[in-house]
Amino acid sequence: MLTLTHAGDDPRPPRIARTVAALVCWGVLLAAMPALHAEDGYELWLRYAPAVVADPDSHGPGIAQLVAGSESPVQAATRRELLRGLQALSGVAPVGADTVTEDAALLVGTPASSSQIARLGLDLEGLGREGYRIRSAIVDGHATTVVAANDDIGVLYGAFHLLRLLQTGQPLADLDIREAPRLQVRVLNHWDDLDRYVERGYSGQSIWDWHRLPGWLDPRYTDYARANASIGINGAVLNNVNANADVLTPMYLEKVAAIAGVLRPYGMKVYLSARFSAPMQIGGLATADPVDPAVQAWWRAKADEIYSAIPDFGGFLVKANSEGQPGPQDYGRSHADGANMLADALAPHGGIVMWRAFVYSDEEPVDRARQAYNEFVPLDGRFRDNVLVQVKNGPIDFQPREPFHPLFGAMPRTPLMMEFQITKEYLGFSTHLAYTGPLYEEVLRADTHVQGPGSSVARVIDGSLHGHALTGIAGVANIGSDRNWSGSHFDQANWYAFGRLAWNPELSSRDIAVEWTRMTFSNDAAVVEPVVGMMMASREAVVDYTGALGLHHLMGRGHHYGPGPWVDGGPRADWTSVYFHRADRNGIGFDRTRRGSDAVSQYAAPVAGVFDDVAQTPEELLLWFHHVPWDHPMRSGRRLWDELVFRYDRGVDAVRDMRAAWSGLDGRIDAGRHAQVAAFLAIQQDEAQWWRDASVAYFQSISGMPLPAGAAPPPHALEHYKTLEFPHAPGDTK
Repeated sequence: MLTLTHAGDDPRPPRIARTVAALVCWGVLLAAMPALHAEDGYELWLRYAPAVVADPDSHGPGIAQLVAGSESPVQAATRRELLRGLQALSGVAPVGADTVTEDAALLVGTPASSSQIARLGLDLEGLGREGYRIRSAIVDGHATTVVAANDDIGVLYGAFHLLRLLQTGQPLADLDIREAPRLQVRVLNHWDDLDRYVERGYSGQSIWDWHRLPGWLDPRYTDYARANASIGINGAVLNNVNANADVLTPMYLEKVAAIAGVLRPYGMKVYLSARFSAPMQIGGLATADPVDPAVQAWWRAKADEIYSAIPDFGGFLVKANSEGQPGPQDYGRSHADGANMLADALAPHGGIVMWRAFVYSDEEPVDRARQAYNEFVPLDGRFRDNVLVQVKNGPIDFQPREPFHPLFGAMPRTPLMMEFQITKEYLGFSTHLAYTGPLYEEVLRADTHVQGPGSSVARVIDGSLHGHALTGIAGVANIGSDRNWSGSHFDQANWYAFGRLAWNPELSSRDIAVEWTRMTFSNDAAVVEPVVGMMMASREAVVDYTGALGLHHLMGRGHHYGPGPWVDGGPRADWTSVYFHRADRNGIGFDRTRRGSDAVSQYAAPVAGVFDDVAQTPEELLLWFHHVPWDHPMRSGRRLWDELVFRYDRGVDAVRDMRAAWSGLDGRIDAGRHAQVAAFLAIQQDEAQWWRDASVAYFQSISGMPLPAGAAPPPHALEHYKTLEFPHAPGDTK
């Protein structure tokens, strides 16, 4: 008998279920003991530590029997993960079987791979390849948890969801879960060079050991794939957007194919950043003009070569005509001409082009924030169907806070792909605690108003607003060779949050933080509550001490480490801080209103009206859109100068509070991870104070305003801060 009656409706107390429940309880008791084993962060959120739950009986029986196929590589990966997780979580390995024959069984598969699932008749319509159902049921008279999908990869995602429930102590009784990703392409962009240097990387070398590939497949590659599959990331761009054409040569394609073979069982495709001038650099051609027949033929042949080695190759990411990179404009052609040429080469194989919209001309700009819009909006509707235009979340460059990019909603006939930065180039590298989930959520929920209220950025990129089938999101990876993957234990949360929001852009960043904390540190409320509190306050703290009220681009030159609001000169004005803050004796801020650069007019009228009006503009973006006097009255009752100093101090105080909260967790977190986080928070407090003091000293020298009552003067003169140099700061562009 196979029915969809909830397992909780079956009144029988099967002996095996009671036995397994007792074993689970014993595992819970062991987990709750005060002794904490040493951890180094390598296992990320897949530690599979037994969850401490108040009432184990309310969570249903454990898993006594696992029914999972292993015929395909994805099925085998799913089975291995479930055996690994279930044994670690309960202390007892479930019995493997071909069919459900016992109570407390876990049945996973597709209707094609399992006759028992087929006979259940579960509604899997609309779930696509990657969606899944998790359902409590009675299968042949036995209480069973079912994970079913249309395709093996959906089963794998469902298995990770089930393990997440177990890790976070959630009930397994009466389950009825239906999930499918909102975005089709969910990729990490690795800014990794072939010599293993990582641009804007703060966690060691590249994980891709190109020199030893393809002969040595580091087990870390498999764990990387497992971690990504657990949060639904389904692709990786292996190399830097500032691409080296050598990655397209036969020697490197053999290495890429080896990586693809490791990632494939976890549903991940590999992509490559393609250098636009590759036909000249490795192909011997005299030009890379996209309308030249020889160039087009070269790219078609290269695509054929790639797909013969990697049949499921995802496609190309391209940075062109930006920051000195070659591109179609070198030949008087448009971005659409360049993207379409590559798209045509990939189309027969099912590949896509992700064409970055992070561009700005070589000429002196009036306002760099306007340039991507100016270049791409006239091209709306001219891109091939297999092209995604990849747009950064804001119009400048991954600043701690920016308004949403005006391109979102402005190109209704072109699918736009979000680009977030997971690596914290402007948020304190790896030593500052800055949970970026709230930043991502802030942007995704922003309302473009292009089709009236409710036209959120999330609806632009998931295709629902304009009816696009091809959708995507990218995150610039923060992953490296450091043992804990991200340099800091807390930076793992940003990788995790990106993946969860890539799957469903409407999730709550707080809920994601709770999930991650429970899996990474503890299910104990005495740990979860303060850690989540730290995380949710952390990004705003960094905004406060690096430049609140809409200030942006105030960091040191080149390496972007530390404060540099005085930075000027050099080859381009828009590579300096003074270009962006425009501080003078009369006031501060970049005038982007209709009376200034008119960047506000790139937004839909309701949004432009708010940003154009100094009284309506959110104070968090005030100085992004307005140049206002130092004594401008703020909503707090303070004048602008006093408010700015207040926020610098508030940021420092917030870090001090995070240190105190973390100190209070000593003994509740394993000693190794607790010590590293404590040390990093101490660094963060020192550097937050440095940011505050240097910035206050500089802006006071410009404004001539006295410090507000109670505010401490910077301990050094401005010239001291200006003379500090850091020629070997990590993550520079070389």
